[in-house]
Amino acid sequence: MKTRSVFINGASGTTGLNIFKRLSSREDLSLIVLPDDKRKDPAFVKDAMDRSDITFLCLPDEASRQAVAMLENPDTVVIDTSTAHRTAPGWAYGFPELTGRRDMIRTSKRVANPGCHATGFISLVAPLTENGLVAPDAKLTCFSLTGYSGGGKKMIAEYEAEGRDPLLDAPRQYGLSQTHKHLPEMAALCGLASAPVFCPVVAPFFEGMEVTVPLFAEQVKGSPEDLKALYRDYYRGGMVEYDEADGENGFLSAGALAGFDNLSVSVRGNGERILLIARFDNLGKGASGAAIQNMNIVLGLPEDLGLVRKTNG
Repeated sequence: MKTRSVFINGASGTTGLNIFKRLSSREDLSLIVLPDDKRKDPAFVKDAMDRSDITFLCLPDEASRQAVAMLENPDTVVIDTSTAHRTAPGWAYGFPELTGRRDMIRTSKRVANPGCHATGFISLVAPLTENGLVAPDAKLTCFSLTGYSGGGKKMIAEYEAEGRDPLLDAPRQYGLSQTHKHLPEMAALCGLASAPVFCPVVAPFFEGMEVTVPLFAEQVKGSPEDLKALYRDYYRGGMVEYDEADGENGFLSAGALAGFDNLSVSVRGNGERILLIARFDNLGKGASGAAIQNMNIVLGLPEDLGLVRKTNG
């Protein structure tokens, strides 16, 4: 078995640390690890990227752009987990379950990992716009509930601190200016003329996500059963599937897939008002799990290698 070299630029952050933990036990990979005092030294970072077969960028947007500009080895594949390149020309969007995306990822040297909220929205809406069930000029809304680990180290520390602010004991809505950084990819990957009204909410649980897109029946060319049939057919293979389960006694928990790497979509509601719901782990399919899936595809490996699947949510 050929051993591939992997460098995680930004391995101390939440996503980078999760990628490191997941890959450290894999015998088919050799991790390039810099000494603590060299982690931010540009010369050492550049050398590590140029020596790697795969470099993960787990950095702020501008730092990711600078890192890409430093790279000289044309054979190094970059998987960027930041927002910097998700709609940039020349970058493959790392959602292989979408039509044609798997082949683009497989042959690309530049892969942009999707945002967590965007992953849920796109998984629900892209198949519908692609197949004409929802119009490109549709005015949509999206409600997204996430665990606090999605906010990174600073937010994790805030939520886990002794004597924390009691306001953190309840869900908190953010992105109030409607300029959330995931909106451009949400619109672009779904072929929408305008971004949705987006309501992200962080809640006092560690990991898990539940993304909901509500629709009136007149916004859909078809019935709820047509939507279900489309999702069943569209998501065959990969790490996304249609959830046939009836729910949890009338509830759907945002933590149902916490600790797993797959994503489930479901259709709820009735003939007048429809709920499209995606559930997954913000650290799994929403971040590090998706990045590893993309790496596996680039390397020609089974794309679920090293990933953990929970069937039907």
